[in-house]
Amino acid sequence: MTRSWKPLARHMFMILFSFVMIYPVLWWIGASLKDSTELTSPGIFPAVPKWSNFVEGWNSIPGHTFTDFYLNTFGLEIAVIATTLVSCTLVAFGFARLDFPLKGFWFSILMLTLMMPGQVLIIPQYALFYQLGWVNTYLPFIVPHMLAGGAGGTFFVFLLIQFIRGIPRELDESAKIDGCSWFGIYWRVVVPLTLPAIITVMIFCFLWNWDDFLGHLLYLNTVDKYTVGLALRMINDSQSAQEWGQLLAMSLVSIFPATILFMFLQKYFVEGIATTGIKG
Repeated sequence: MTRSWKPLARHMFMILFSFVMIYPVLWWIGASLKDSTELTSPGIFPAVPKWSNFVEGWNSIPGHTFTDFYLNTFGLEIAVIATTLVSCTLVAFGFARLDFPLKGFWFSILMLTLMMPGQVLIIPQYALFYQLGWVNTYLPFIVPHMLAGGAGGTFFVFLLIQFIRGIPRELDESAKIDGCSWFGIYWRVVVPLTLPAIITVMIFCFLWNWDDFLGHLLYLNTVDKYTVGLALRMINDSQSAQEWGQLLAMSLVSIFPATILFMFLQKYFVEGIATTGIKG
């Protein structure tokens, strides 16, 4: 009897603990369906769901809808992810496979930039981009990623280096015998075998840039260039009578792309994290 009760008790504990963890999400969903006057009322879900919060919230910005902001955000995400994957894989391949002067020195400099707080760079970066005339454009987000920089660039390079070091060098030698150049080895051998790590980088890059409210607030000044995060702030500021239901509804919708991306790619994400840790 004692043995039969142990699994039941363990599962009951896990169910209760899981409910504690997801309670804020359930409250969030319920609050997005409430009127502003009902938010302080007891109960997670309203007696009569107000589905119009989603429609009204979608069209709450005068002259714009959230369709415009989603298009801006997805366009920026595609450009940032594409440039990040190309630059970071090339830099990581160079450090992991090529020999060049002062390789150890430059790798040490790379690691030092990983330890530098991002807040230290905000003012000098803004001054540089302002002088270049890039304020109120997407260039401050795209160009640094072309050089394996930007949000998380150094971390992505380090993660890919660790993964590539675990790929046997005998594959490089075989490719050389078949007539492959270094770029051919990179493109035909290393990139396909590094796919789990590349997808891990893609997920992190998507999430970090999707949530980069401060960077978007600094460099984007006109509403027609706003991203989803800045549009949510406008809902909070644009109405004298605050419609919390609309704000919560739109904030709930804003997490759907990241959630869907992770659900479809979680297999590769877990594999990339696990194998990188083992092969490091």
